[in-house]
Order: sequence, then C-alpha cells, then structure tokens
Amino acid sequence: MTDTSILFQSAQLGSLELKNRLAVAPMTRVSATEDGLATQAMADYYAKFARGGFGLIIVEASYVDQKFSQGYHFQPGIATAAQRDAWKVVVDAVHAAGAKICMQLVHAGALNQGRNANYETGAIAPSAFTPKGEMLTFYRGEGGYDTPREITTDELIEIKDSFVSAAVYALEAGFDAIEIHGANGYLLDQFWTAYTNQRTDEYGGNARNRIRLDEEIVKAAIAATQGKIPVGLRLSQSKVNDFEYTWAGGEQDAADIFPVLDEAGVNFIHITEHVATDEVFGSGHSLSGLAKKYSKAPVIVNGGLGDPATAASVIAAGNADVIAQGKSALGNPDWPAKVQAGEPLADFDFGMFSPLADLASQAAWEAAQ
Repeated sequence: MTDTSILFQSAQLGSLELKNRLAVAPMTRVSATEDGLATQAMADYYAKFARGGFGLIIVEASYVDQKFSQGYHFQPGIATAAQRDAWKVVVDAVHAAGAKICMQLVHAGALNQGRNANYETGAIAPSAFTPKGEMLTFYRGEGGYDTPREITTDELIEIKDSFVSAAVYALEAGFDAIEIHGANGYLLDQFWTAYTNQRTDEYGGNARNRIRLDEEIVKAAIAATQGKIPVGLRLSQSKVNDFEYTWAGGEQDAADIFPVLDEAGVNFIHITEHVATDEVFGSGHSLSGLAKKYSKAPVIVNGGLGDPATAASVIAAGNADVIAQGKSALGNPDWPAKVQAGEPLADFDFGMFSPLADLASQAAWEAAQ
C-alpha cells in the first residue's frame, strides 16, 4: 500500500494551523437565496466535508458588492451585513465538525450571466473585450457573453474597497482564512490575462502591471483584517470560458509575479490546473512547482489529484503544501477518512450536476443511487 501519511501531517497557512494537508476546493453550487444569503442546506453541505476529515474547507466564490460583482443567479454574497450574518451558520457548522473554513471573494467582471434584480445591469471589465466561449448552462446561463464596459479609474478604487469590506465581513463572520479569487477567467484574471486586458494605464501592459490589482487587493485586505487571519490568492491558467489558455509569458510570468505577491504579504497561493502534475512551459515544473520556486508562500494545489498516491507524491516532491480536492471530494465527502482506512474511493459522476450544479440536484442524484 502506498504511504499517504504525509497528507495527514499538519500544515501552516500564515498564522493558521491545519490538522492535515487536505482541503476542499471552492466549487460554485448556486444554492444561496436570491438575495445571496447562505442557507442551512449550505451549512449541512460544507459540514459534511469537515466530518469526512478534511482539514480546510474553501467555500464557493462569494461576490463582494451590490453592483457588478455577482456572476450567477443564487450565488452567495458577502457584500452586506445580512449576507455576513448568514455565513455564520455555515462557519459554526464547519467548526463544530472539526475543520477550518476559508472564504473566497470574487468579482465576476465580464463573466456575468445572472444577477440580483436590485443590482446593476451589464458587465464591467479591464477592457471592452467580448469573452470567449458561452455561458454555463448548469449555472442557468445560455448563449454567449455580452461585451463589457471598460472599468474607469474611479471604479477600480470602488472595486478594491469592496474586496476589503468583504474581507472584514469574512473576519467578522468567523472565517479562518480569506482567498482572493484571481483565477478561472473572473475579473482579477481578466486583468492578469493579456488578451482581455488592453489597458494602457498602470494596470495594463506587462506582467507587473497586470498583476497590480491582485497585489493591491491582497495588501489592503491584510491591512484591513489586521493580520488576524491569512489572506491568499488563487491563480490558474485556464478559465471557465477558455479551457486552453496558458500564460503568455510562460515561466517568466511566474518569475515576475510571485515575488510581487510575496512583497504584498500574501499568506498562501492557490494554484488550480486541469492536471496539477503536468509540466508547464518546458520548465521541468508544474505550475504549483513554479509557485514554490518563485514564492515563499505556502502553496495549495487543485486539479486531478483524487488518487491518494498522486496527491501524496506532490507534497513529497515539494510542489505544494496542501492538496485541494474538487470533484473527488464531491464523490467522496469522506475522502480523508477513506484514505486513512484504506477503503476504496467512489468515482465522480457528472449526473450530480444535472440539470443544475446546485445542492438540490445533488440531493436528487444521491437519493436515486
């Protein structure tokens, strides 16, 4: 039997100690109320992973303002005191089940396919560039994306402020960590991606400029929460609307941006890839390996790591500090407990996402098995 004991060693993210190196990756489940309030069903859902032995639960991306940041109908928010207070039920449930919990903050930017009727219409982005691909049907989307309006300088200040206020709300709700969502094609990734960012100001052009908004938000969120909980950043290559994208500058992009994020004080980096172990850019490293090479921060990695031996090998090789499970966790909410007991793991079934990737569809799928 492969030795997977390294997965069950404690891990450190800034000031936060985890009981093991296993996390649940953030997965949008569009199961909040129409007003973006977390529900008891969400509390039960997240607590199930905690009972299954995961050390850290990263909740689904939650929008940060009442203007343009929401991307999906029934997506949770953390932009108001009411939304903050609704999350407390989820936090308490996860804590009671023995795990730590991390809030993920997001602005959808150009990838808008549904929003509270009281919020702003349309979409904003670094540049007026129509997103590739089509909306996600299992999140109630249909057809192509609309062309966004370019964000003004004043709006950039508002966006940064909204991330900061949401971070403070997350601290007040009792979350143990905060993850800024800079991946998967959403607003911060739109700034980072050269073809969606055609700006000529200090937020566009070279890699240093395109990562500037992430840097400023991380730094401001850490200051606003007074260092009481760790603040991390999620990065990726591919996007929900562009699966094939790779970083234009290759390894040099990694060399350019990770030290900048270190200087901003980032407490962890979360890398998500289709296959986390794949070599990138002919560098001899995976993307998480490049994060470890160029950053001093702990690295969480997600992507095709459901096999326990593979997951353990990533940690053992020094290519990450924490493994985040997505689909494997959905198929096995007790993945850590099963692995420790040497029990077989179930395969993930996409039928769980039919017709919607929400908790009601999952419950109906489970009842039919």
